[in-house]
Amino acid sequence: MGIVVLTMKASVIEMFLVLLVTGIHSNKEMTKKTKRPKFTVPQINCDVKAGKIINPEFVVKCPAGCQDPKYHVYGTDVYASYSSVCAAAVHSGVLDNSGGRILVQKVAGQSGYKGSHSNGVQSLPLSRWRESFIVSEGKLQKGVTYPSALTYSSAKSPAAKAGETTKAYQKPSVPGTTAQPVTLLQVLGTTPAEATHTTWPKPSPSAGPTTSSPRPEPVGQRSRELDLWPTTTYTSSQSSPRANSGETDLWKPGLVLLDAGFVPKEELSTQSLDLVSQGDPNCKVDLSFLIDGSTSIGKRRFRIQKQFLADIAQALDIGPAGPLMGVVQYGDNPATQFNLKTHMNSQDLKTALEKITQRGGLSNVGRAISFVTKNFFSKANGNRGGAPNVAVVIVDGWPTDKVEEASRLARESGINIFFITVEGAVENEKQYVMEPNFANKAVCRTNSFYSLSVQSWFSLRKSVQPLVKRVCDTDRLACSKTCFNSADVGFVIDGSSSVGTGNFRTVLQFVANISKEFEISDTDTRIGAVQYTYEQRLEFGFEAYSTKSDILNAIKRVGYWSGGTSTGAAINYALEQLFKKSKPNKRKLMILITDGRSYDDIHIPAMAAHHKGVITYAIGIAWAAQDELEVIATHPAKDHAFFVDEFDNLYKLVPKVIENICTEFNSRPRN
Repeated sequence: MGIVVLTMKASVIEMFLVLLVTGIHSNKEMTKKTKRPKFTVPQINCDVKAGKIINPEFVVKCPAGCQDPKYHVYGTDVYASYSSVCAAAVHSGVLDNSGGRILVQKVAGQSGYKGSHSNGVQSLPLSRWRESFIVSEGKLQKGVTYPSALTYSSAKSPAAKAGETTKAYQKPSVPGTTAQPVTLLQVLGTTPAEATHTTWPKPSPSAGPTTSSPRPEPVGQRSRELDLWPTTTYTSSQSSPRANSGETDLWKPGLVLLDAGFVPKEELSTQSLDLVSQGDPNCKVDLSFLIDGSTSIGKRRFRIQKQFLADIAQALDIGPAGPLMGVVQYGDNPATQFNLKTHMNSQDLKTALEKITQRGGLSNVGRAISFVTKNFFSKANGNRGGAPNVAVVIVDGWPTDKVEEASRLARESGINIFFITVEGAVENEKQYVMEPNFANKAVCRTNSFYSLSVQSWFSLRKSVQPLVKRVCDTDRLACSKTCFNSADVGFVIDGSSSVGTGNFRTVLQFVANISKEFEISDTDTRIGAVQYTYEQRLEFGFEAYSTKSDILNAIKRVGYWSGGTSTGAAINYALEQLFKKSKPNKRKLMILITDGRSYDDIHIPAMAAHHKGVITYAIGIAWAAQDELEVIATHPAKDHAFFVDEFDNLYKLVPKVIENICTEFNSRPRN
């Protein structure tokens, strides 16, 4: 009996051991199966800004080629979220121009961002921004889960090109935080389930069904004219009106339509207004609308024009951190209705638009553009300096004066001009047009981006979304004034005997390297050059070449002269032969390069240059006299006078000179 019991115990123990071993093996298999998948690094494009990505911390892969100046960066070490993520990584030294993986961490907004030139990228200064970020090597931190698919603030984010998943973004209640969004429906005490996306139909003159006829009702029936514009409300599940490109963003003044009925705008709490008061930071532009108040437009069309502006204001999301908008009305003479700092939110601006009365007179568009160039975009009127200046000109038919010259001066002041021509001249009216093809002569680029032709005033509302999208596309605003596209740069080059042929070629390479940094065209930066010894020679003037390749080839062709060193006479010659022909509103930069002490007086010529507004940079090499460099250079000399002991070290000065040119530019008024 004892033997049987022992046998049974052995069998039980054996079975237990088998089950134990099997269980361990099974657990190992399950562990293998449940092992976390390998982390996939999201890829983004060079133009993706940090503010477009909602994730507070993420790892991404940047492509090659992000060192390009068109990818803007703001700040040093800590960058404003309006900066290109990948270009900031190159600027910080985490990446080179070949791209790679980086770690991005969002941090609080700063009260100021310092610009600098580093690793081939020029970052710009910024007074303040709502959010910042820092970049570091793309090493995964233990215990941190990084997103394999980024969340973007718009379904149309540029990063979508790289195949990333995007999610809709709703604005947080306080800028710079991640609090849950508060919608208009919640402020009014309405739940999403109770609200519907409702379009209020246009009432018909009769009791019958509505029609789609674009013909207006007779002049004078104002109460019905307002109903030409459909009123649309959006549920809490939708994004802002701007994001719905398929919808017409038109809001009837004074009313918000909900299922519960009409709610007067006066009853909306001040809290709801505060939620949108900062504006859209992805569209930080300073806008001037030039509206047609001429007699020929008529009262009815003038009201349609004002409603169009109200719809634009609503779609833009006006605010101090986003777009600001002012209005100039023109007829015989232009007048400012309100400037950039008068109204700081869309609702106040729309109320002000309703109060504008028609001036009458001719359609003197050229005079209006000149008025805006000289008066509108000033610091006193709210111009922010760092924001692009945009002027949108609305014309009924055609101008009664010329616009080309006035527009040229506006463009050279850094103003991006858009033309909206409504009901343009038909064939038998073209004889009355003073300047044929006037719109193309006025705008920044004749690529159809800056001009819209509208067949009828009653279809003008269809242009709301296209126009908003264009004026907010800051990367394509070609006339925005920057340190790279707004100057006439004159090089004054010492060709004396002490330089020598080999060193002279080194000097020319320095001139070429400086020139490469600028955006060169007949309306952007222009380059000229003078060579001097005892005598002076104009190598090429500002108007000679209008492309970067032509400028670089012209620099290569400059021949070494040899002779004495009359630097004072050379400065006078450059003032007469180069800068006297500089265009109005252009910044005048003289970059003088010398290797020795001048044989003549430099004090009086240098004072003349400073008096005429020519910003002078003095570059000294080898035997150049430091005291003379400081006299020639614009004050403060420490920012405008440079010295190297050998010609071969000239290349080291290129980033410093460019950095100081941009710092000086950003510290002064733009217009």
